[in-house]
Amino acid sequence: MNRLIETIRNIFKIEELRKRILFTILIILVYRFGSFVVIPGIDPNQLSALRNSSSQGLLGLLNMFSGGAFGNASVFALGIMPYITASIIIQLLGMAVPYFQRLQKEGESGRKKLNQIMRYLTVIIVIIQAPGYIKNVLVQLPNQAVTPFDPNVSNPGFFFWFSSVVLLVAGTLFIMWLGEKITDRGIGNGISLIIMIGIIARLPGAFAGECAARFAQGGVGMLWLVIELIVLFFVMVGTIALVQGTRKIPVQYAKRVVGNRQYGGVRQYIPLKVNAAGVMPIIFAQAIMFLPITIAGFRQSEALTGFAAAFTNVNGFWYNLVFFVMIIAFTYFYTAVTMNTNQMAEDIKKNGGFIPGVKPGKKTAEYLDTIMSRITLPGSIFLGLVAIMPAIVSLMGVSSAFSHFYGGTSLLILVGVVLDTLQQIESHLLMHHYDGLTKTGRIKGRIGRM
Repeated sequence: MNRLIETIRNIFKIEELRKRILFTILIILVYRFGSFVVIPGIDPNQLSALRNSSSQGLLGLLNMFSGGAFGNASVFALGIMPYITASIIIQLLGMAVPYFQRLQKEGESGRKKLNQIMRYLTVIIVIIQAPGYIKNVLVQLPNQAVTPFDPNVSNPGFFFWFSSVVLLVAGTLFIMWLGEKITDRGIGNGISLIIMIGIIARLPGAFAGECAARFAQGGVGMLWLVIELIVLFFVMVGTIALVQGTRKIPVQYAKRVVGNRQYGGVRQYIPLKVNAAGVMPIIFAQAIMFLPITIAGFRQSEALTGFAAAFTNVNGFWYNLVFFVMIIAFTYFYTAVTMNTNQMAEDIKKNGGFIPGVKPGKKTAEYLDTIMSRITLPGSIFLGLVAIMPAIVSLMGVSSAFSHFYGGTSLLILVGVVLDTLQQIESHLLMHHYDGLTKTGRIKGRIGRM
């Protein structure tokens, strides 16, 4: 306890770190305030049906990522997910289209062009999604009591539709801007932090609802609550282990004599991550799984039939099977793209190194590729299991609102963002000659940049 108090004091002694933390808190407060600003023309007192429909299923997942703004018919209703979708598309284009590959290699200028293209693409995605969301809001309101002029008019006109779409586009762009400001002037990665805050904002209410339901059941309900918390604890521990797990490959460097100095002759290790793709496979798969409900206009899965109903039921067998398989496939795909074993083998060879028992060059690349394939398999399977955990715990009677927090996206983002933010805080402390946040070792930040 004394160490914690001393660490907090040290944090606020550093002026730059103090300003960054306070600035981050201010931006987060602005974001949370905007989540309750209802689209003009919609009566906030008539949103109970919308909140109920967005408390479970795939709409509940969307509502969680937006921090409740989706169910509040807020100007931030579509949240940051359109930007994430745009970033995924740009990353995929960077793997296949030569033009985007050139931009990725141009350094800072190329990054600025890609960011500009990403913003334009985000606007297009929001323009496509906004009418479906507005239509869903109108359906949920009693007698469609919405208009910028008269709340009794059942058919809002062009002005309402146009202004609502513009506000939803502006809301998403404003969230993007807030995230960029946190990255530049705050602490942590802004976009990741905003997603995490949205998830955490829904946690107290969901947990309180789950506790109330279990208390109502008496002793049996309390036993189930304890079991749920134990399961959640072990899932979180496993997620942290997955996030930080590595396999070290020894590399021996030959001795070289240049003039009177001797170089090399030492053994180093290449840390190959068990989950090199981070949270990106789940985000890739989740973005694709959101397509059916987006095409259906954000309607409830109960109102859909056939293929659309099967792939909008987050607790259904086919949804989770396809989701699980897609995560494994995307994990291998993303790992193969980000971990270029041929380039790693070439770099080792150029620096006069070799893996003991393996020939330099092509054989080294094949060896690294084999090792990556072996350690990626259990990592991808565990990643898939964590991702479908909400469906598994729902079979135990856990409420839909609380079961979302068992999911891989939620846990990996929470764990990864917290570790990444704490690592930045610790770097400031060590730079100013203060003790770090832990007694032994340093915190390893671990989350894919979005």
